[in-house]
Amino acid sequence: MENLEGLIEQAPELIVTYGMKIIFAIVIFIIGKYCAGIAKKLSSKLMTKRKVDPTVVSFVSNMAWSLVFVFTIVATLGQIGVQTASLVAVIGAAGLAVGLALQGSLSNFASGVLMVMFRPCRVGDYVEAAGIAGTVNEITIFSTKLLTPDNKLIVAPNSAMMDGTIVNYSAMDTRRVDFVIGVSYDADLLETKKVLTRVIENNQYVLKDPAYTIALSELADSSVNFVVRPWVKGSDYWPAYFEILEQIKLALDEANIGIPYPQMDLHLKETPAVASTAAA
Repeated sequence: MENLEGLIEQAPELIVTYGMKIIFAIVIFIIGKYCAGIAKKLSSKLMTKRKVDPTVVSFVSNMAWSLVFVFTIVATLGQIGVQTASLVAVIGAAGLAVGLALQGSLSNFASGVLMVMFRPCRVGDYVEAAGIAGTVNEITIFSTKLLTPDNKLIVAPNSAMMDGTIVNYSAMDTRRVDFVIGVSYDADLLETKKVLTRVIENNQYVLKDPAYTIALSELADSSVNFVVRPWVKGSDYWPAYFEILEQIKLALDEANIGIPYPQMDLHLKETPAVASTAAA
């Protein structure tokens, strides 16, 4: 009873002391959460204004919110009397344990950060990486989503993307289209070159600069091979490829220049024994 009476007597003092701490802790939490939202919106607005890649905007703004919110939690707990030094140590130990258990995910996260920072490819680029090829649809923290030409969605881990070679076909404004055109050994080489030149110069996709290349490259087993290398816009690569190849075939047919099939000439030589037997 004496202890109970003592607690009742100290109740006003305890309420004032700890009540104020709890009130201040709530105020700190509310203000901190509000500041976290402001940090996210402000960072997103500034980067969007400077036309930063949307992937970078989303990643950085979320990181800014997370950092401010964690700081708010630590400050709130410190206000109500929790030993934050011990709490930080516990969080660090837990983070280490989780990190060891999730090494693969952390590797993907680190690779995602590198992709956001150095941007070897962007949304909309056609790339070849990790043994797959497609248009980059989305770059997230842990994975990259690619859309193939036949409309299949492929999700590749960021670590697989960054650990290998990334071939970005959309990085440059222009691309060179390479053809190897084989004609018969009986064909007039000068006339063949004129026909190929006429096709390239009259094609709607071929650029004037850089200049195209048409040259004799190889005397093969059954054909004389020309290389035809015009330059086109990156976005026009496949339409140009199909159209130029069709026009070359039609132009060579019109000029009666043959495109030989793969063939092998066999020469039979008679031996004296075989000849005498045939005569008998």
